[in-house]
Amino acid sequence: MTCSVCGHQWKSTDGSLCDTLLGCECPHCGEELKVENTLKRKTQQIGYYSVISTCGGFQIIRVSQFRYVSRKGEPIKFYSHEVVQRWISADGKVTDMALLRGFSFCYCDLWALNSDMEIRPHNPLYDDVCLWGYVYPRMRTLPQLKRNGFNGDFYGIFPVSLFKALLSNPKMETLIKEGKIEELKYFISNPNNADELWASYLIAKRHNYHINNIGMWCDYLRMLLNLGEDIRNPKNICPDDFVEAHDGVIRRIEAKREKENAKRQRLYEIERREREQQRLLQEKQREENFIAQKSKFFGLVISDNEISVKVLESIDEYYLEGKTQNICVFGSGYYSKPDTLILSARIDGEIIETVEVDLKTLRVIQCHGKNNKDTEYHNRIISLVNDNSDQIRKRMTA
Repeated sequence: MTCSVCGHQWKSTDGSLCDTLLGCECPHCGEELKVENTLKRKTQQIGYYSVISTCGGFQIIRVSQFRYVSRKGEPIKFYSHEVVQRWISADGKVTDMALLRGFSFCYCDLWALNSDMEIRPHNPLYDDVCLWGYVYPRMRTLPQLKRNGFNGDFYGIFPVSLFKALLSNPKMETLIKEGKIEELKYFISNPNNADELWASYLIAKRHNYHINNIGMWCDYLRMLLNLGEDIRNPKNICPDDFVEAHDGVIRRIEAKREKENAKRQRLYEIERREREQQRLLQEKQREENFIAQKSKFFGLVISDNEISVKVLESIDEYYLEGKTQNICVFGSGYYSKPDTLILSARIDGEIIETVEVDLKTLRVIQCHGKNNKDTEYHNRIISLVNDNSDQIRKRMTA
C-alpha cells in the first residue's frame, strides 16, 4: 500500500490489499484514502480556481491553474500558476489578459507557463476555465457593483456575465434589486430577449401579472410576434390561463406553418408546370430546327452490300446512338450543328461506328465505334462515305 498524500508505504497484516476496497486510513498521516489496485507510479489532476478582486478602478477575476502530482513513495506536490485575468471596467467592458497556449483542439491545459501575461483576443476557453473552477469566497468588489445590487451571491451565474450585466445594463440592476433572480438569469443568458421584450415585461409587472416561467413566457411573446400580434397589449401578454393561451398560440403557429407550406407547394407546382411547358417548347423548337436543317438528307443510305451507312433522322435516334455507343453525339448536341451530318454505320442493323461529315467539305471529320474506339471496319467506313459524297451533295442542292 502506498499513500498518495505523504508517500508512506506499508503492507496489510493479512496479506490482502485492505480490509475493504472501499477505503482505508494511512497509518502515517491519517488521511482517508480510496483504494485503487493499479501499477501506475504517478498520478496527477488539474483544476482551476478564481480570485475576485479590484485593481485601479477595475473589477478583476484572476484565474489560476492548480495541479497535484503524486509519485509512488514521495509526498504529494501541488503547483499553481495564474493563467488568465478578466479585467472589467466600471462601464462593463471586459478585457482579457492571458498566457500563451499550445495549439490543440482537444486539450485545453496546454499553457505556456513561461510566457508573459498579455492582452489577448477573447477565447471561449477563458470562459470555460472560469466555469470549471472554484471561486475563493473572500472577494473585493467595485463600489459600483454594490450600488447596483451585488451582495456577494452569484446565484449560479457566471461571475464575468453577472458583473458585466450589472455594470452595463440597468435592466439587470432592476431585476437583482427586486429579487427577480430567475428573470435575471434568463435575461443574462438571452440578451436579445432582454432588449426586445423588456417593455412587455414592464407592462406585465405593472398589471401585477405573475410569471411562473420566464422562459416559456418569452417564447409565448415570440410566437405572438410571429403571428403579428401586439405584445404591448395586456390582453395578449397577461392571459388568465397562460398554459391554454400558450398551447393555443402553438396551434396557430402550426396552422400558419401548414398554410405557408401549402402555398409554397402550390407555387412550386405552378413553377414546375411552367418549367415543363418551357422544356417541351424548347424540345419542340429543337426538333423543328433539326428537321429544317437535316430533313433533306432523310432516307439517305450509303452501302457496299455489307456495311450500310444511314443518316440519323431524329433527335431520339441521336440519343439512342449515343447511349448504345457510349459517345457524346447526343450530349454534345451534334443534332443542332448546321454544318455537320451524322450517319450511323451498321451491319445487319447493329451499330458499328458513328460518322461525322463536314457539310462544307463533304469529308469525314471523325468516325469511331463504341467508347470512341475504332473497329476493324474503320478505314473501310471512311472510304465508303468519302467515295459517295456526291450523294450528300445532291441532297444539298435538291
